[in-house]
Amino acid sequence: MKPPYEITSQILKYIASISEKIGEVNAKYLVKSNPSLRKQNQIKTIHSSLSIEGNTLSEEQITAILENKRVVGPQKDIVEVLNALEVYKNISSLKHHSEKDFLKAHKMLMKDLIENSGKYRTKGVGIVKGSKVEHVAPPFENVPFLMKDLFQYLKDKSEISLIKSCVFHYEMEFIHPFMDGNGRMGRLWQTLILMEEYPIFEFLPFETLISKNQAAYYNALSASDKEGKSTKFIEYMLSIIDQSLDALLKNTTKKLSDEDRIQIFIENHVEEFTRKDYINYFKDVSTATASRDLKKAVEIKLIVKQGDKKTTTYKKINTRENKRL
Repeated sequence: MKPPYEITSQILKYIASISEKIGEVNAKYLVKSNPSLRKQNQIKTIHSSLSIEGNTLSEEQITAILENKRVVGPQKDIVEVLNALEVYKNISSLKHHSEKDFLKAHKMLMKDLIENSGKYRTKGVGIVKGSKVEHVAPPFENVPFLMKDLFQYLKDKSEISLIKSCVFHYEMEFIHPFMDGNGRMGRLWQTLILMEEYPIFEFLPFETLISKNQAAYYNALSASDKEGKSTKFIEYMLSIIDQSLDALLKNTTKKLSDEDRIQIFIENHVEEFTRKDYINYFKDVSTATASRDLKKAVEIKLIVKQGDKKTTTYKKINTRENKRL
């Protein structure tokens, strides 16, 4: 059965905006060609998703763990980070429509943190905020059937991926299939669903915006619970994704190193090009910065300079030429 939701004008507006921004990111190969940005964004994703669940480690500490350095902190928090890093290392091998992979991911994510990692709960659960019960999850006996239905829904190719990912995230949170780790699994699996169509989502840390205003996240879940459909949560999550893409487009060029910039540029310019072409591609880069970038690229033998002053052009050095050099 298809989970209930409505298509609102707000949802349509966000889908149009997100699609446009994904096109711009893809056109510039911003993330794909920049390993340092990929690493940085993945650390942000892990830090934000775990901090929502109470993890106290900083981005710097997570970076240190990733680099096999010793970190002082609560053992549970360190284990959570190690597990998350393991999941992200294997994320491209997980299939978003596979319930078996879903349970495998939970087992990796919650290893040494709970007894029954990778298994659905066998007890009733509720979410309590203060002294108030916010949500009573369906009986544990129903969990396997409800999750099977939800994974069946993921196979519906007529559904828009952006909407499908939000619906799954909400419905999974509502079912609350595990004793612990439901929140981080909901966010992880939404990422995986989106990655199927848009690889950029492997490195887009939309969790950062959720962690900055967690109340809005829980309010959106609660509003959808009250309405009995995921419409409000879809609107909320699409707004988060839209803002994340906006931030990526605004900040990426500024954060690129000179070598990153030139690598991205020459990957997309096989023929001869000028400094003006370079500036037109990276619109936030000054003339002086462009000149420095191109000078360095010549020095490290990524490109070759031809002509002089106003007639100067540049050309990518192909692999064979590099080998000879």
